[in-house]
Amino acid sequence: MSYTRPHLLGIEGLERSEVDFLLDTAQEFVAIGQRPVKKVPTLRGKTIINLFLEPSTRTRSSFEIAGKRMSADVINISDKASSTTKGETLIDTALTLEAMCPDVVVIRHPSSGAPNLISKHLSRAAVVNAGDGLHEHPSQALLDALTIRQSLGRIDGLKIAMVGDVFRSRVARSHLHLHRILGNEVRIVAPPTLAIKEFRELGAEIFYDMGPALEGADIVVSLRMKHEYLKDFYVPNLDEYSKKYIVSEPVLKKYAPDSLVLDPGPFIRGIQITSEVADGPRSLIAQQVENGVAVRMALLYIMSARRGELGTEDAEEA
Repeated sequence: MSYTRPHLLGIEGLERSEVDFLLDTAQEFVAIGQRPVKKVPTLRGKTIINLFLEPSTRTRSSFEIAGKRMSADVINISDKASSTTKGETLIDTALTLEAMCPDVVVIRHPSSGAPNLISKHLSRAAVVNAGDGLHEHPSQALLDALTIRQSLGRIDGLKIAMVGDVFRSRVARSHLHLHRILGNEVRIVAPPTLAIKEFRELGAEIFYDMGPALEGADIVVSLRMKHEYLKDFYVPNLDEYSKKYIVSEPVLKKYAPDSLVLDPGPFIRGIQITSEVADGPRSLIAQQVENGVAVRMALLYIMSARRGELGTEDAEEA
C-alpha cells in the first residue's frame, strides 16, 4: 500500500487502499503523543507553512503541533497577517511562499477550490487541504475514520447518521466521499432547507426526523448549526432548531442505543448536542482531537516525501 499523489486536496477520488495506508500510517504516530517526550526527528530540516486564511482552533493547532513533534520548522500565517489583506492574489501569495522553499503548504481558505488552485501553481511544495469553503475537509474525515476504527475495530459495514447543518459542512462532504469509498450506509437528518439533493447524489439517505435516521446507527456525527448564517433564514432560530434536532441521550437510547458519537467541533452545548452526550461514555470527541494530531503528523510525513514510496514501517521507526 502507498500514497503517491503529490497533494491531499480532498477525499473524493481516493482508493480504498490509499485510505487504509493513510490510516495505518496515522496509527503508528498515535503512540508518539502518549510518550513522556513527544518529539522525534522525523522531519528535521523540513519546512511546513500553515496558511490559515479562515479562523480555526483545532485544525490549525493540531497541524502546528504535528509539525513540531516531528522537528519540522513550522511557520504559521493567519488571514490578518497575510498580504492577501493588501490585495495580493492567492496565487501570488503561494508563489512567494514557495520561493522560500517549504516542503508542505497547509491551507485553509473560505473559498471552495483554493487548495486545488494553488496546487496547480506550485512545482515543489506539496499542498494539504485543511478545509476550503463548502468543498472538503479531508484530514477531519480521516481522523474520524481512525477514531471509528480504534473504537469498533472496523470502518466498513457501518450505519452512519449525520445530524445538523450538512448544507454548509465541508466535513459532511468529506465524510460522504469517505463512506462511499468504504461502502457504509450514510443517513443525513436535517431541516428540509439544509438537506439538499446533492447529498442523495453522493449516496446518502435524507431524513427530516431524528427517529428513522438514527434507527440502529453505529455512529452518530453531530454537526454544528452555524449561527453566523441564521440571517439566511434556513431555520427560524437555534431554539426552534434544537427542539427537533439536538443530539440527546433519550433520543440515542431510544433509537441507537449502541451508538457512539463524533463531533468535529466546535459544538454548541444545549443547542446541537447535550452535555450529557458530549461528556458521556458514548462521546469520542476527546479521542478525535488526539487522533487529529496523529493524522496530521502522518499527512505531513507522507507529503514531505510527496511522490516517494513510503511504507508504514518507516513511521514505525520514527
